[in-house]
Amino acid sequence: MENITKAQRGRIAIRMFKITADALALRGYYKPSGRSGQTLEDSLKMLSPEIYGTMNEPRIIELKGLEYVMDRLPRGIEECNRIILTAEEEFEHTAFEKIVPLKRRRVSYRISQNEMNFIITQGMSEIYDILTHLTFLNIESHKIKKQIHDESGKLSAEWGVLETHVKGTELRGPELDRALWNLSIILGRTFQETRETYQYLEASRKEKNGNNGLFKIIFNLGMRALEDDDDRDKMLMIYFTPSLRDMIGRHKFGRAWADNVKNRLVELGLGDRPVHVISANMHSVLNALYAHAALRDRLKGEDFDLYDFITRSREFQGSVKDFAKEHGLHELPDLSGFSIDTQIIDMAQFNGIPVHPDMQITNGVEPENKPVIIVIDYAFGAQAYEVMDELLSPHITNEKDRYFDFRSISIMGKAGILPGQKGDIMLPTAHVFEGNPHNYMVDNDLKPDDFDGSIPVYVGPIVTVLGTSLQNRDVLEKFQKSSWKAIGLEMEGGHYQRAVNAAIIREHIRRDVRVRYAYYASDNPIVSGQTLASGALGEEGIKPTYMITKVILEKILN
Repeated sequence: MENITKAQRGRIAIRMFKITADALALRGYYKPSGRSGQTLEDSLKMLSPEIYGTMNEPRIIELKGLEYVMDRLPRGIEECNRIILTAEEEFEHTAFEKIVPLKRRRVSYRISQNEMNFIITQGMSEIYDILTHLTFLNIESHKIKKQIHDESGKLSAEWGVLETHVKGTELRGPELDRALWNLSIILGRTFQETRETYQYLEASRKEKNGNNGLFKIIFNLGMRALEDDDDRDKMLMIYFTPSLRDMIGRHKFGRAWADNVKNRLVELGLGDRPVHVISANMHSVLNALYAHAALRDRLKGEDFDLYDFITRSREFQGSVKDFAKEHGLHELPDLSGFSIDTQIIDMAQFNGIPVHPDMQITNGVEPENKPVIIVIDYAFGAQAYEVMDELLSPHITNEKDRYFDFRSISIMGKAGILPGQKGDIMLPTAHVFEGNPHNYMVDNDLKPDDFDGSIPVYVGPIVTVLGTSLQNRDVLEKFQKSSWKAIGLEMEGGHYQRAVNAAIIREHIRRDVRVRYAYYASDNPIVSGQTLASGALGEEGIKPTYMITKVILEKILN
């Protein structure tokens, strides 16, 4: 039999995970510790994602991966043996506890001590993300289970101590150190590694909808895995409801979201003006346009460049937003469950407002021709296609199609970089889908010369991946070092471009629409210590974020 490379093995694993997940969603249920779940587990182990570190080590519990996952799943997930993925349900006015994870915009409801419901509004990317995390937790739980009993079958001394700590009072001082030492033996990690994860999870535990803390998480994972083996009626089960299967691919949430945006444009009398779309966070365009005018008296006499000024202005966001609402900003918080907030900025109401001196904006056209900027929050994976496809489609009013004058579409955000490091900037020339043959060329209106040279700028194809947790160093190195010469990876760009191309083909938008893509590097997934599991970029991300924002706004407004 012909030998295959590690990169080929990784691509097979990604494809196998996707096919299995799709089949299970159609089937309607599976047991992670059963035969179908074993296929997902084998795929994830074969792929061995960098973000899950030591997952394949049978005696070592992966702690950084655990931190990453617990930030993105609802509190108490480790206690549940019945997990249901469903389309939107009317849970708002029930006694069920609503939980939104710290670092993922998804809504869950705790139905009972053992049952958790995920409300899926973002399509298959969200399903892949959840199943990947649940598969990882199941792998780790069965590794933990092996530490519950000693070789004679009796409860191990370490597990007995852990159980005492979990059911006792809060630990402090020397008692906490002894408990962490005991836990480190169970985890197969050093005392320092265990303490770092404990401290990380403790900090997020105190946040709203945080986690249950390291001691309880490990104890509950181990006990749940023990129940998997001892009682088939209590085995972990994951269900996909018929309403979820019917919703996938129907754009139910995207259509309602887009109609709300377009109705608001018409209500504001902006339906005939040039429209520019920016996919970004909800603060960068706002601050770049309004912060200087809103805060110049408060920060008077201090000579800050744009990036220092933005850093200083972050503590006055309420004042900036209040000022912006008086000068053309209209907010549209999402009420559809789609998790995409929107801002509409009417530049006709912006006249005379000074911007930071580093911003080169003229905006010297007549009011009736001044642009309208629509800022849409980050999409998640394949949700990006639904977002852009519905937004660019004509608006049906009184059974007539109304077309908006979309002049440009700018996508800015964060991505993993391959040849560089955190904080660098990437400009894609194409989006290459991982796992299928779909590739999209990009006539990118952004060039390296648009930037000031203080941050490295990389130009080339970018890979649109299935999920951040399904990445493998060998696969990514293959994309970088082969003739693909890929510079990075992200989850939405290819889906956005597919929607833009479709809108042009269907004559929903003009063929000469300007398209701009720029990303700053949030991580380098092939360098140990620089993956997403190593933490967020923090204030280092301010300069590349606002440098990209500055260039996009200058392109639009000049």
